[in-house]
Amino acid sequence: MLLNQEKGLSEIINFFKTNNLASNYINDNLIEFLQANINDKSKILNKVRDDLTYPNLDELTVVRHFTNLSRKNWAIDVGIYPLGSCTMKYNPKINDYIAKDKRLLNLHPLENKENIQGILKILKELENYIKELVGMDEVSLLPAAGAHGEYASLLIAKKYFEKKYRDKNRKKIVLIPDSAHGTNPASATMANFEVKTIKSNTLGQIDLQDLTDYINQNKENIAVFMITNPNTLGIYEKNIELITKICKENDILTYYDGANFNAIIGKLKPGDMGFDMLHLNLHKTFSTPHGSGGPGSGPIAVKEFLAPFLPIPRISLKNNVFNLDFDYPDSIGMIRDFWGNILVLIRALNYILSYGNQINKVAENSVLNANYLKLRLKNYFVDLYKGFCCHEFVLSASNYKSKGIKAFDIAKRLLDYNVHPPTVYFPLIVEECLMIEPTETESLESLDNFVKSFENVIKEIETNPEILKEAPLTTPVKRINDALASREPKPTIKSIIY
Repeated sequence: MLLNQEKGLSEIINFFKTNNLASNYINDNLIEFLQANINDKSKILNKVRDDLTYPNLDELTVVRHFTNLSRKNWAIDVGIYPLGSCTMKYNPKINDYIAKDKRLLNLHPLENKENIQGILKILKELENYIKELVGMDEVSLLPAAGAHGEYASLLIAKKYFEKKYRDKNRKKIVLIPDSAHGTNPASATMANFEVKTIKSNTLGQIDLQDLTDYINQNKENIAVFMITNPNTLGIYEKNIELITKICKENDILTYYDGANFNAIIGKLKPGDMGFDMLHLNLHKTFSTPHGSGGPGSGPIAVKEFLAPFLPIPRISLKNNVFNLDFDYPDSIGMIRDFWGNILVLIRALNYILSYGNQINKVAENSVLNANYLKLRLKNYFVDLYKGFCCHEFVLSASNYKSKGIKAFDIAKRLLDYNVHPPTVYFPLIVEECLMIEPTETESLESLDNFVKSFENVIKEIETNPEILKEAPLTTPVKRINDALASREPKPTIKSIIY
């Protein structure tokens, strides 16, 4: 045999230069020999870095690994993300481009104020735009997320009443509608308040009778009423001005949860509705990266009488110089390290400036898209709250219970049609709830494809319901065993049904 494993690589090269490629010299030994001599980068790395305790891999292998992982993720850049009450809208790339400016990236939070006048001016400009959009008097950009904004606002309410009555225990109750976001009662509890739930009426709005009955019996102890408007059913509270008036007359602060501000931005102002304070989710309404693409940002805004209690530092302008001002003795204090999620705030300001005086189109198109989807889908489900919706809507899949199908099954099967499912089982007051919010950034083609996927799943409920109970079938991770996951919260191979 011409070649064997004792001969070197140079002889292989010489061999291929000959005319013997079709000869009898080529056999299985040659294949094994070549395999043994292919450049193994991992072996080279091992020789160089014996101290590494994790796998030593070449760059291409690592890049392929993480690229393939990323292709298993869903993102707004891939397709519609219709999670109700999450406002998963497109994040314009121009915002990221601006935020990557080295003049912003290289700023240090402990830099002298003389060297950060530019960024302070930018942040103050954002504060002013927010004040105008929400109809409030003062703003803090410090909270790091919506729930953080809720918590900070409730601390402001607590300190306001403590100073007013010099009694820490007098105002101890926070009112929350039964359709509220889960963060509302959580934030109230963390701020050491008691939570009382106010019922919704058959129209999906706050039950005025239940509200007034409770206020009449407990007004001395009620501190805040937290309200989302439009609420999580996608319904505008038509009595909102009456509700805030009733609260004011009974010395109750009203708090606007801005999670659904996308439905009214540029059209209505919470301050004009009578609210005293609020938070906004910049990662919702103002298109900054959402979820694991974060971080988030939850600025708060208040009426003038609550401004002394805002967290510090606050940005002030004195003698044409911007300052980080800590001199507010009634403040609730610092609520985080440094001065906010700056690059998120930059993105939000750029978004506002991009729309300019046309920002009302955001609300108009988000409501238009939601109503189009509702009209296309409502006949397949139970439409509990008939009529037009705002930016989102809920439908009940309870009509499929007789076939053994739940909202959860429908959501899982949608994954097999390469569609991210909507929010399920929230709000809790709707049985087998599907909560859908398309946002304003989706095209008619995108909405129609979403409807078609739903229609395909509905057909399967009639012809092959068992496939929904096994779904998803095409995703890397199959249906989770929820019962086992609750008993064994640590992920194990047993917790996945293959």
